[in-house]
Amino acid sequence: MKKDERMKALRQEKIREIVENHIVETQSDLAERLRREGFAVTQATVSRDIKELMLVKVPMPTGGGRSRYAFPAAEAGGRRESRLEGLFADAVTGVDASGNLVVLRTLPGMANAVASALDTAQWPEILGTVAGDDTIFAAVKPETAVDAVARRMKGMLGRNA
Repeated sequence: MKKDERMKALRQEKIREIVENHIVETQSDLAERLRREGFAVTQATVSRDIKELMLVKVPMPTGGGRSRYAFPAAEAGGRRESRLEGLFADAVTGVDASGNLVVLRTLPGMANAVASALDTAQWPEILGTVAGDDTIFAAVKPETAVDAVARRMKGMLGRNA
């Protein structure tokens, strides 16, 4: 393994440790923690690491619209659905359908986290999702399943609906 690859592996392992043991709300927070641990990082490096590690933003338990970085893989298996249900209850404000799309509205900044959780949940009817800041399009196949998928999603809505 080359020196650059070793450093990257060490840095990404440190990121795992930081995210699992601390609340990290922004890339800047993560970069600062890495610097305190002796890693010389730029914002671009941290951004690439976040993508490669597939970190997602999830709502903080305290609410208030704040979110933090987390690993979707840590929520694998039986916890995928409960993670999705928690995100729906905390962040989704509405569900509607048209054609083969289910359209979800979320609190501002939460669409990516919800879309990632939907993708990770691997519902067989959902081909994929596209997320903006507060809107998600979920493509459903077959089209005849759209109403059932929308009902299932509406059943997970919480206090924001």
